[in-house]
Amino acid sequence: MRYNKIRKMDVSNGPGIRVSIFMQGCTFNCKNCFNPETHDFNGGKEFTDETIERVLQLCDNNYIEGLSILGGEPMHPNNIEGTTKLAKAFKERFPNKTVWSWTGFLYENLKDKDVVNYLDVLVDGIFKEELHNPKLEWRGSSNQRVIDMKKTIQNGYVVSFI
Repeated sequence: MRYNKIRKMDVSNGPGIRVSIFMQGCTFNCKNCFNPETHDFNGGKEFTDETIERVLQLCDNNYIEGLSILGGEPMHPNNIEGTTKLAKAFKERFPNKTVWSWTGFLYENLKDKDVVNYLDVLVDGIFKEELHNPKLEWRGSSNQRVIDMKKTIQNGYVVSFI
């Protein structure tokens, strides 16, 4: 597994100031993707336990509200194990901070995956250029959902965050 980059102070991918990691590799290849450099599974840098520790250290500041995991595609079968490991380590160390993740997969295809237990918000659905709306909060196209994961798991049906 590989990652593309880490932003130590990101204000555009979730509420507040966050640390963001962009996983490497995606097969969706959405038209006009905002991050096409993350599509090649061979690009970026190796994702290791040291990468996780670095992310956690960056998050260990009072002004950091949470962690955002994007891509590429963090939920791709090549990436989901590392994504889960990172999200779990983050929630264990920072239970009062939030984890947000973006994926082209739908929640219904991920609901049985362990990773959903560590997410506070999941933005799901592929980006569709024909549904693009720059006024949307936290998503690029109107087909994408911003899901409150705690309420969704508790209720057994998808609950919108916004």
